Amino acid sequence: MALEVELLQQATDFLRRTDTELRAKALRTIGLLRNFGPDLPMPHAKKLTGHDLHELRVRQGSNICRLFYFFHGTSVIVVTSGYAKKRDKTDPGEIAKALRLKAQYLSGDKE
Repeated sequence: MALEVELLQQATDFLRRTDTELRAKALRTIGLLRNFGPDLPMPHAKKLTGHDLHELRVRQGSNICRLFYFFHGTSVIVVTSGYAKKRDKTDPGEIAKALRLKAQYLSGDKE
């Protein structure tokens, strides 16, 4: 059974700004997330250590991006935001932004 995936405005805006090939790969990976949910393995998805947040890992050629998401209940996955990855480590500022968007969503302030 496929889960519902909800893209917050930040995630939608990020995807619109990416090049066509990377966006297509990201949308394909979101489709895998919809179908496999919490069972989606590496290299596609990873739980962030120390945070109640996950990341979708997308690579198209030399372009790499990350999309942050969390599980809301048992049937909804919320994708908060994304960014183009340029360094080896996940950007702490981007994690903080994703956590802020998650808190806003859970408080009922859905951007």
